[in-house]
Formats: sequence, C-alpha cells, structure tokens
Amino acid sequence: MYYNKSIKEIEKELNTNEQGLTDEEAKKRTIIHGKNTLPKHKKESVIKIFFSEFKDPIVILLLVAIIASFLVGETVDAFAILLIVLIDVLMGTYQENKANNTAEALAELVTVKTKVIRNGKIIKIESEDITIGDIILLESGDKISADIRLTETHNLTINESVITGESLEINKNHEKITKKNINIAEQTNMAFAGSTVVKGRAKGIVVGIGLNTEIGHIATSIQETKEEKSPLTIRVEKLSKQISMLVIIVGIIIALLMLAKGVPTHELFLSVIALSVSAMPEGLPLSLTMALTIASNKMASKNVVVKKLNSVESLGSCTVIASDKTGTLTVNEQTAKKILMPNGEEFTVTGVGYDFNGHVDGTNLEYAEEIALLGVINNEAIVKEDKKVGDSIDIAFKVLGNKLDIKTTGITILESIPYESENKYSAVFYEKDGNCYCTIKGSVEKVASFCKNLYLTKEKISTNHLENQNEYLASDGYRVIGVAAGKISKKENYTEKDIKNLTFMGMVGFIDPIRKEVIDSIKECKTAGIKVLMITGDHPLTAFSIAKELELTTDINKVASGEEVEKYLKKGKKDFDKFIKTKSVYARVTPLQKLEIVESLKRQGEFVAVTGDGVNDAPALKSANIGISMGSGTDLARETSKMIIIDDNFKSIVSAVKQGRVAYSNIRKIIYFLLSCGMAEVLFFILSIILDLPMPLVAIQLLWLNVVTDGIQDLALSFEKAEPGIMKEKPRNPKESIFDKNLIEEIAVSALIIGILVFVVWYYLIKILRMEVTMARGYIMALMVFIQNIHVFNCRSEKKSAFFVSIKNNPFIVVGVILTILLQIIVMESAFMTKILQTVSIPLFNLICLFVLSLVILFIMEIYKLIKYGKPNQKEK
Repeated sequence: MYYNKSIKEIEKELNTNEQGLTDEEAKKRTIIHGKNTLPKHKKESVIKIFFSEFKDPIVILLLVAIIASFLVGETVDAFAILLIVLIDVLMGTYQENKANNTAEALAELVTVKTKVIRNGKIIKIESEDITIGDIILLESGDKISADIRLTETHNLTINESVITGESLEINKNHEKITKKNINIAEQTNMAFAGSTVVKGRAKGIVVGIGLNTEIGHIATSIQETKEEKSPLTIRVEKLSKQISMLVIIVGIIIALLMLAKGVPTHELFLSVIALSVSAMPEGLPLSLTMALTIASNKMASKNVVVKKLNSVESLGSCTVIASDKTGTLTVNEQTAKKILMPNGEEFTVTGVGYDFNGHVDGTNLEYAEEIALLGVINNEAIVKEDKKVGDSIDIAFKVLGNKLDIKTTGITILESIPYESENKYSAVFYEKDGNCYCTIKGSVEKVASFCKNLYLTKEKISTNHLENQNEYLASDGYRVIGVAAGKISKKENYTEKDIKNLTFMGMVGFIDPIRKEVIDSIKECKTAGIKVLMITGDHPLTAFSIAKELELTTDINKVASGEEVEKYLKKGKKDFDKFIKTKSVYARVTPLQKLEIVESLKRQGEFVAVTGDGVNDAPALKSANIGISMGSGTDLARETSKMIIIDDNFKSIVSAVKQGRVAYSNIRKIIYFLLSCGMAEVLFFILSIILDLPMPLVAIQLLWLNVVTDGIQDLALSFEKAEPGIMKEKPRNPKESIFDKNLIEEIAVSALIIGILVFVVWYYLIKILRMEVTMARGYIMALMVFIQNIHVFNCRSEKKSAFFVSIKNNPFIVVGVILTILLQIIVMESAFMTKILQTVSIPLFNLICLFVLSLVILFIMEIYKLIKYGKPNQKEK
C-alpha cells in the first residue's frame, strides 16, 4: 500500500530518486518485471472459427449421415448432405469473422507515449517501456499508463471513471495518507493506469506496471472468470440430443420391423438411412445461422455489434440488466441544473450535458446572469461548439453562460488563483469599468469563509442558512458550488490575503444528467419483465437521485453502498443473496464487488446482462450471462463483452432485446416447420412398412424435400418480423428446452395430420389405382411439396390464425412458395432431373387435385388454434 508511505520510504524501497533511473537500470528492471502491458485478447483466426462450426451437435449428426450414406453406396445423398453442411459452416464462419473484425476495428490504434526522467533528463518513451521506479511527469490531457505514487502536484485533477465508475474528477495531492484499507477513490495521492489527467501537472514514482496495476488486477480476475454459455447454445445442445435420440429410436424401430419381415440387409440399411434422413432436419443448422444472421444484421442497424452469433438471442432471455451509470444511463458531462440565491429564489436550467441547447427558467433572470458571468470569468476551460476541454465544472459554467448569452467584453483578468484540492476554491481578480473585483467559486463552506454578507438579503453571512441550502441541493444528488464576489482595491499583485469582505452571491447545483431516451427504455424493459439495476461508483445520494429520475426506485432503502455490500459479503452467500435481492441501486462499489453482485444474481436464477464501458466493468461483463460494452469504452471492456453498443445508447439495448426475442421466436417457427414435416415423413414410412407397402419416397427424394422445399421455406421464416406483444411477454427460462409442451403438441398434431394424409394417398395410389411405384412416388413428392408450402403459413405464428398474419410482414414467404413450386415443375418436366430424383410428369388436373388435398393441413391447424387459443381479436396490421 504505497498511499500510506512517505515519498522517502518509497524512494528507498524502490531504489530510485528525482534523477530517475539510468537506461541500464531500466533495462534490468524490465527483464525482472516485464513490459508494462496487459495480455491482449487473441483474435480467432478464420480457420479456427471454421473448424469450431463443426462442434455444433446437429452438424456432427449430419456428418454421421454422410459417412453412413457413403458406406452403403448412396454417394449422391452423401454429397448432397455434405453440400448443406459446408454452406452452413461457411455462412457461420463469415458472420462471426465479420463481427470479430468490427469489434477489432473499434480498438484504439494510438500508441501512448509518456514523459519520464531517465539519466537526469526528461525524455518521451513508449508506455510499454515504463518500469518500476521510473519518475513520471504528468500534465493536462495525459493518459496515465502505470500506477503512480504522486510526489509533486500542481492543481492536479484526474478522471478515474474508467477505474472506479465515479463520474466526478478527483482532486489529487502528494500528501501521505495515514488511514489504512481505503478504496481506490479515496487514494488521493495515487494516479492509476487507465485514468486521464483533466488539468494540472504532477510528478510521481511508478509503483505498479502491467498486471500489478489496478487495471491488471481486474484483468487477472477476468481471466479467472468462467465464460457463460448463451441460452441458445444451451437450448440447441438439448435439441440436438433430443433429435439424436429420436433418430436412433426411429432407426431401431424400422430395423426391428424390417428384420421381423425378413427384409434383406442391404434394403434394410437403405431404409434406415432414408428414415434417418427424413427424421433429421438437415436444413436446421443453416436455418438457425440464417435466423441469427438476420437478427444480427438488424441489431447492427441499431448500433449493436454481436461478436458471437449464438449470443444474438441471449438478451431475449435476460431477466436482469445490471447497468453502469456513468456514460451509459447518463451522458458523463456535468450540467448546471439549479441556481439557488441566498434569499431562496431558484432558477431551473434546462438542457443536457455540454450541449448549448437549453435555457434558464425563473422570474429575475438578471440574478442568474450575475452568477453565470462570475462562473465564466473564473474559468480555465476552452469551450467551443466542436471543442470542450478542461475541468467538467468549468465547462458546465461556460455552457450555462452560453445559455444566458453571457459576454465578457470589457473585462480584464488581472490575476488568478487556480483551484487546488487543499484550498477547495479558485479565484480571479479582474477589472471592469475602471474598478477592480474579485470572484471565487468552490465548496460552499470555503467560499462563505471569505464573505461578509449575503447577496440580495444584505444580511450578515449565516453559516447555518448556507449549510441548509447546501444540504437541500446535495440531498437531490447535486454537486454544489458556491459563488462569491466583491469590489477590491487596485494594486500590482494579488494573493489570498486580498480575498475578504466578499458578498456570497449564490450556489449552483450540478449533476451528470440522464440520457433523454433512457426512461422510456427502462419502462419498456419493465413491461418485458426485465429488472433494471444501476451499479455505480458514485455517492449513494447521487445514485439515489439519478435512480429516482430514472424511475428505478423511490425508496432510499433500495440503495446499497459499497460498505454494506462488503459487510454482507463477509456473512456468507446465503445472507448476501438475500441482501442483493432487496436492492435496485449499488453505489460506491468496487469492480470485484460488482462481480460478486452479478454472481449472486446468477445464483438466484436470474439471467444477467451487464452493461458498462470502463475497466471497472470488465470482470462483471465477463461473468455475466451476456456482457454488453459501450463503443466508446475501454479496449478491455470491449474485448470482454459479447456485444458492443456502438452509440453508447441504452435504448439500443432494448432494440437488441426485441431482436433477440424475434430471433428465438423465428427459430421455434423453423423447428416447428422442419420437425412436423420430418415426423410426418417418418409416420407414413412406418405405416407403409407395417402394411407391406413399398417405401413412399427414396433417400434422394427426401433430401430434395428436406433441403430444397423445406430449406427455402425455413429460410423465409427467418425473415418474420416481431409479432405484436413480443415485448410484453415475460423472459424465458434459459434452462427451458425449445421443445416445450406447446411446441411438442403443435409438431405432433400437424405431423399426424400430414403423415396420415400422405399415407392414405399412397395407399390409394398403390392398392386402389395399382399405380407403378416410381410414378406413385412422383405424386407423393408433389403432394409433399404442396403440403409444405401450405403448412409454412401455419408456422408463421404459433397462436394467431394464418389469415390474420399480414403477408406484408414477410413477402419472402410468397416468394418461397412460388420458387419451390417452379422448381418442382422443372424437376417433373426435366428429363435429367427426373432421372436423378426418380420422379415423373403429372397432368395439370391431377396437380390441382393434389393441391386441394394439401389444404387439409391449413384448415385442421386453424381449428386447432381456435380451440387452443380462441378467436383472434383483430387482423394484424
């Protein structure tokens, strides 16, 4: 703990001094301590991504089918399935590589250089070459690249929001701290890697580099954190096992039936492969990839980059969004919101952040204008439309001045006293109209100590009165700045001794305002059954004020401080989980406490999404079921997360939630369509074998139906838009199988109807009409094409009537129907395709009869929906 050691103690311990290290010593220390770098996330190569696609259980099943087809000499079938697998794998590889490249492009490309003293001279070196004991020089705008114990400070203010989550800049000094076991935000004599110098200058000794910095500790905790599977990965793994068992069971049943009938082994093998092909949804991997790709592209249009396709629908399952406050829910720009005069008169300031749009509401605006003028005079910030540099409070004062059209013409600055954290004020001496004045701003208590009377009331200064006003603003989460001014005598040089007998003009309340669109986004989350939590490094009162404005809570007891979190952590997981369950806002928490909060929520059965942009968010992002980083955030946060919000907009998360739910809904529709058709094929096969009828379709015909006809329509289902009310449904349990009761029932009913219908037609053709088997198979194949094209309309909604789902929502369905029918006609009329698929040309009248028969599935499923879900209220628009 270097913060509670004196400078001399540290110099002795690290064997360094004001002259810095020699080059030779620096090289030795680099060998011992290593480079000042953090381990980079290694980008997956295209080859690795390609082979990882083969880990998909359904793809593995298809590979087994390919091998089996080759073994029995069905090379056409084998190559057809192989083609399907390759298309699916290539599409998945392309999409994930594209997402990785987009995420990588967001990384910072600028190399940070740092001023150090080496061999008694000031030089600039690459940040990675900094080592323990180096003497570092800091100035305004510098990005700090190591943990530093400050030895000299001059008006130093540092932004540590990426480390602590604290939105306010921290005033630093070099004094030894005697108190032990204090958090990062209280270590005012330390500067941490990853933070930025807002203003001032400093010198310090490097005490930590690489993994031994505060950022390094966070990076280590990330490496030790287990990455969570996406809910889709969990569900698809379950689905694959269920399909595998189904294929095995079907294969055993068929084999036993055929053995009992004395069927030759070769024919038995062909039949089992054919039935396995019919039971296995060959188009499912490609359809899943397509559905996720479409949702991913829609998310990208809403500024959400998905790094892994399987993560697309994860947000649709989340029950809790634990959001960072600074820069995510708020704009991370201090804003003047209230001006309070000593007589109690208030002025409200509109506008958000550093935007010049806004105005001041109140009766006597000249009073507000006086406060704003003084804030603009006593100011070091540079504020233009396209450039805003300096202390956040100084910038906010200048923005306030712009809203009131404040001009400083005719004012000459004579002398200034910059803000020092020890002094708690800044002062400016200026001349106007031949008279000299002094104005100061800072903490209310300090400013009041220079004052004789109160503005407007002309009463003598009253400490109690000002304390009450200060508390009034602070209780609403405002950072309060007092302003005073007064006439002084003209002289050559001014010092603090010349600041006396001033008039306390008033105080201004500043706050980091919430993003305008966030409240509606949070409401939509609540409607969707998603609880939104706020986790921040800010003071509990500030956090509570923001939470009230966001409508997260109106109860102060729902706010937990870092001290309370630590207290309950020590009590054990059971008590800690009970404590976490009762809270909505967490203030002044450390990165590791944030991680513990996420772990607790997961233990309670919540599916947790965590948003953030800073280094302090990274462990929680990694631990969360779905980590969402901001595009403007740190490299570490972006590398750790599964999704990146390019525009840092909380609203984009809600859009992603919706698209995640749409993706899952479409996946269910695809599975409903594919498996109901596949099970129907199994059913009419088994019935044919039982009744000693020939196989209704051979393997190549089944592949045509499953890959081409089914394939086109299940891809079309991927484009279905959100059904009404999708964001009013409660989140799904990620442990819930895709095969829930409703889906199993829908598949069973439709498969039974299709299977029996096709078998009856097959029986009629073979036994009644005595049709030749090859010709009869051509009729069955055409009938199945019609049934599949009709049944796809049933699958567009599990609950709503097909007649109440607008075609406008997905014109690809109609395109798919037309395309598959045209392809079937080409197959029937082309001599080459007829030979390959073993089909025949069918007269137009007979085709019309087959089409009419196929309508049975539409009307029976309409009756099923009507009985199960009731009459629809209105037609979808």
